[in-house]
Amino acid sequence: MKRWIFIFVVILNFAFLSLISPSINACTEIQLKAKDGSIINGRTLEFGIKVKTAGILIPRNYEFKGTLPDGNQGLSYRSKYAVVGSNMYDDKVAVDGLNEAGLSAGAFYFPGYAKYPTINDSNKAYALSPVEFTNWVLTQFSTVDEVEKALKNVVIAPTVYTPWGFVPPFHYIICEKTGKCIVVEPTNGTLTVFNDPLGVFTNSPTFDWHITNLRNYINLSPLNVPKVEIKGITLKDFGQGSGLHGLPGDFTSPSRFVRAAVFSSSAIPEMNAKQTVLQMFHILNQFDIPIGSIRTESDGKIYTDYTQVTVVRDPQNLNYYFKTYDDQSIRMIDLKTFAMNGNEIKIINTESKQPITVLTQ
Repeated sequence: MKRWIFIFVVILNFAFLSLISPSINACTEIQLKAKDGSIINGRTLEFGIKVKTAGILIPRNYEFKGTLPDGNQGLSYRSKYAVVGSNMYDDKVAVDGLNEAGLSAGAFYFPGYAKYPTINDSNKAYALSPVEFTNWVLTQFSTVDEVEKALKNVVIAPTVYTPWGFVPPFHYIICEKTGKCIVVEPTNGTLTVFNDPLGVFTNSPTFDWHITNLRNYINLSPLNVPKVEIKGITLKDFGQGSGLHGLPGDFTSPSRFVRAAVFSSSAIPEMNAKQTVLQMFHILNQFDIPIGSIRTESDGKIYTDYTQVTVVRDPQNLNYYFKTYDDQSIRMIDLKTFAMNGNEIKIINTESKQPITVLTQ
């Protein structure tokens, strides 16, 4: 009887998520480099339903076990590196974050393209769920080269994520503190790796498609268009911004990828990491989605995608910054203040309301 109740709940959850799935598709990542060489990575998190997130601190030598589709345990590993980041729904794994070696990683929605392998006796010992993959990367490796070499020893299983009731279609970006990045995409049952020299990432379709699509926008420039003369008539632009005329402004994944590439590559470098963190938040504001701008209507009910969390990772100083929809104040967790050799994972509540300061004479 309990099994049938579980199946029924899963079906209901899947049916609900299928209603809003067209709008669950709007996360964006960019990378910036400061004049002193510091690398800063940042991203937004959008979803069509409220996702419960919190800060997470993972110590060294903590034991993890992957979750198989049948509920049994898969890959067993211990954390080599301490991690600071974000979790979901009280899970004790990081779906986004950075480790003490300066390696950062994040999971992004990849609908319509993610395809995981079948789990059997030959690969179940190396398998973990889509939600657990980022945690494995962050706790085990210090460089993207190490990650890429180890991918042959891991399998992402089509494991249902209980809070959602279906298998999350994810792909991943992984960056080291030198600025080198790779993208890992589970397609056709295998893990495909792309170099990502831009440090830019969004959602579907595949990463190589997004890079090809950039060729449609090579005319864009932060420089204003000079005046022209046509048959004795001088034509000038109406004001600032003519060089970016034609920049796609909608919230689809291809359009956000183009904007992310343009804004990050045209940003004037700040002096150091701290200043670049603030610059990153300003740029990511360009991708902020207010409630109601993206929505799906079904049976008279509206499901709307919106920016729930914006995070910025500083791999030089091991600082993890964030702001939420309900509180736009920038807050930070410093990994260096954490007992990295501790024996327990710490969860930090990030829910708060925006403080409003009343100014008086």
